[in-house]
Amino acid sequence: MFIKKERFKLIAEVCLVLIKEDKILLSRRYNTGYGDGYYSFPAGHLEEGETLKEGVVREAKEEVGIDVNISDLELIHVMDRNVINNERIAFFFKAKEWKGNLINMEPEKCDDLKWFKINELPENTIPYIRSAINFYLNNTIYSELDN
Repeated sequence: MFIKKERFKLIAEVCLVLIKEDKILLSRRYNTGYGDGYYSFPAGHLEEGETLKEGVVREAKEEVGIDVNISDLELIHVMDRNVINNERIAFFFKAKEWKGNLINMEPEKCDDLKWFKINELPENTIPYIRSAINFYLNNTIYSELDN
């Protein structure tokens, strides 16, 4: 007889990285219960049945109102994050191109959407997001963080 064992579960996050010239797009979290008042990327959890890139395309439309083609997404960093009560893995995808005008589609969750110089991030950037940007700038594809 075989005993069915409960498998370890990992929460997958997808993050949209938009860069133009020397600036990077960040959104300030608001009324979410995590990191409120701090800047992050347009991002979210992967939904059942989605590929990573499909999740990024969906989040781009839902959060900032733009259309991104899967073929225009480049994986730039993977971060294994051990957080309280769960472990997460975040996949950061840079969109080489996108269509549409950037607009805050979720004002109930985001109270600012702004371009920042990539080397002059606001003080109130979520620490793991700041780390991911630094890893990207240093061409580091994988990291592990406890936070």
